[in-house]
Amino acid sequence: MGKISSSKRHDRRRQDTSQESGSGGRGHNVFKMNTDLGQHILKNPLVAQGIVDKAELRPSDTVLEVGPGTGNLTVRILEKARKVLAVEMDPRMAAELSKRVQGKPEQKRIEIMLGDVIKTELPYVDVCISNTPYQISSPLVFKLLNMPQPPRTCILMFQREFAMRLVARPGDPLYCRLSASVQMWAKVSHIMKVGKGNFKPPPQVESSVVRIEPKRPRPNIDYNEWDGLLRVVFVRRNRTIAAGFNSTAVLSILEKNYRAYCSQNDMMVDDDLDVKAKVDEVLQSTGLGEKRAGKCDETDFLTLLYAFHQVGLHFA
Repeated sequence: MGKISSSKRHDRRRQDTSQESGSGGRGHNVFKMNTDLGQHILKNPLVAQGIVDKAELRPSDTVLEVGPGTGNLTVRILEKARKVLAVEMDPRMAAELSKRVQGKPEQKRIEIMLGDVIKTELPYVDVCISNTPYQISSPLVFKLLNMPQPPRTCILMFQREFAMRLVARPGDPLYCRLSASVQMWAKVSHIMKVGKGNFKPPPQVESSVVRIEPKRPRPNIDYNEWDGLLRVVFVRRNRTIAAGFNSTAVLSILEKNYRAYCSQNDMMVDDDLDVKAKVDEVLQSTGLGEKRAGKCDETDFLTLLYAFHQVGLHFA
């Protein structure tokens, strides 16, 4: 067989790159990326394949992809899954993705939804994969975790610092309310770092990919109560937990919640209730008043929540 000329090899590499970058081999120069929407296309095929491989997809899976862009992840997902539900905010991107699968067998196995995924009612999906627009990172995590039946696993790319907050443990500098809240409902692990140069256009920050696996069965705790407690104790993360309750606003909310709880459960209201005294009682009995939220784990917060319930106080 004769050798391929250098010019032909160059043309072939250029064609492969354009097919990786966008629909129909036209690349990303079709339109300008809207970085206000977090549009940073993942252009490295090895990273894209690595993300899909980490999802450990099954042939029967329906996969939610958030922000598919021009489909560099989508086409790889379609190779392994039964169906892809792609939710895209930008009509131009949705059109490019549609063109990329047009006339191919994969076209019948993809549904493209145009709109804001945070405001979209989502059906049950087995897996979620996302090159996440950074501005919806937190809302997306909690939307997925609060679905009636959360996905089996979520492989999500975030800004590096946000990802590190998700996986931070008590005592870590980045451990915060987000860490404690997400880790109550799911197991979170860091998968890989992704440098700026793997995107077009390059973002201002580094990225990381995490795996979020919702706990099954789901913890038997009211989400709003858990979040309400964490909001109070983390208001001053590096000060004592007692400091978070030294606020008339917090005490007022607890009293209001107490009255609402009594009303909803046909209980007599104790008009002589001293909320501050009850709070002090809880903090003293649990021994957690002088601890700092940044060093407390899930068990500490559950102990605190249970103790408040015992004296009739609730956070939602």
